[in-house]
Amino acid sequence: MSETAQATATATPGSPLEFPVGTAAAARTLDKTASAAPSLIARDRGLLWHPYAPLDGADPYAVTGASGVRLQLQAADGERFEAVDAMSSWWSAIHGYRHPVLDEAVRRQTEQFSHVMFGGLTHEPAVRLAEQLVELAPDPLEHVFFADSGSVSVEVALKLAVQYQAAVGRPGRQQFLALRGGYHGDTFAAMSVCDPVDGMHAAFPGLVAQQHFLPRPPAAKLNNDGELVADASEVSGWIAELEETAARHAGELAGIIVEPVLQGAGGMYSYAPECLRALRRVADEHGLLLIFDEIATGFGRTGRLFASEWADLAPDVMCVGKALTGGYLTLAALLCSGEVAAAITASEFRALLHGPTFMANPLACAVATASLDLLESADWQKQVQHVQQSLSAALAPTAGLESVRDVRVLGAVGVVQLDRPVDIPTITRAALEHGVWVRPFRDLIYTMPPYISSAEDIAAICAGITAAVARVHG
Repeated sequence: MSETAQATATATPGSPLEFPVGTAAAARTLDKTASAAPSLIARDRGLLWHPYAPLDGADPYAVTGASGVRLQLQAADGERFEAVDAMSSWWSAIHGYRHPVLDEAVRRQTEQFSHVMFGGLTHEPAVRLAEQLVELAPDPLEHVFFADSGSVSVEVALKLAVQYQAAVGRPGRQQFLALRGGYHGDTFAAMSVCDPVDGMHAAFPGLVAQQHFLPRPPAAKLNNDGELVADASEVSGWIAELEETAARHAGELAGIIVEPVLQGAGGMYSYAPECLRALRRVADEHGLLLIFDEIATGFGRTGRLFASEWADLAPDVMCVGKALTGGYLTLAALLCSGEVAAAITASEFRALLHGPTFMANPLACAVATASLDLLESADWQKQVQHVQQSLSAALAPTAGLESVRDVRVLGAVGVVQLDRPVDIPTITRAALEHGVWVRPFRDLIYTMPPYISSAEDIAAICAGITAAVARVHG
């Protein structure tokens, strides 16, 4: 590791990191790119689909640079913005942009090889990353399968559960129990365990498998002791419904899949850890695999390294992704227990029936290892605690706005929920004019900032959100 990388890795938690200054040539390139941004947007228009957006939808903003926690953006009308990234590029860039440690990890790996197939071959980046994940993950998770993306890791987890049930003599168990409000990805099996009303089931009739769903667990919030608490009677009622539903469908179910403690794209919704404990007990009672989707919640985002730690328990299968590589490359992983792996190994096929072309891509594995090293060396717990405290204080004034229904914070997640759908293009532009990049959805304007964000960065994010809401929605 270079001296610059070492210095960066040990920066004070919560303080802005020092990133290398670009050369004059790089600055000229940036200026040239910036001046071309409106034509870039015009070329994009009608050519590229963006996530959940029509071809003739609102123009995107052109990215002309990114460093630390800031994005340089330009609008179709030519106006330029430097904005604090409140989204961590959909929750993945936890260390910010152009981090010297992560840049160096990618550079070093390209000097050896960038990709090799994983069928019949292995390599140091994959083995080391798997060792790290097993060391970090809760016991008894001890085997790793690498996938291309979070959604694909969920597909593999569901396949694994079905294969497991067949391997232990229960081949008829091929359905899953999931939660209303859940989101697990956009591929077909993953869609089937997403919320059946607000998900995409209706668009694909006959193709999305029918699953069983529980109501959302009762909402929980942090109390003064730092505990996630919900109404006890509501939790008891929910657990009773869980027990009844699982007992009624046990003969059909291969497993239970949930996002532990925090539902992300389904509404940034927190629920009580007691519900996870009940899920663990019920899964054990009926021989079901308990699958935790930690793709959004893993690696510190909720204030615990993995959200399962809020309940002091482990699932049988865990999916991780997003922040795994620090936002540099797409990579996800599935971890499972030794008991589950042994059943698969002793089964008819002896293998987990999935094999992506870019499985265990060396570049992605190398930068993921560097990202996990950086998490530890930078003391992620202090970083996330700092972000949580700063969000709680700086978002508090937003609760006084007429259009705001709720304000909540958990770890490095801050949520402003309105009493109406967000005017997304207008709110986005208004926040940019206050130096903040947000990507709202439904009735939510939320932030999941990089862990390296300073108190000033968090204050800017929250001030920008508050000002945008006040201006657009009142």
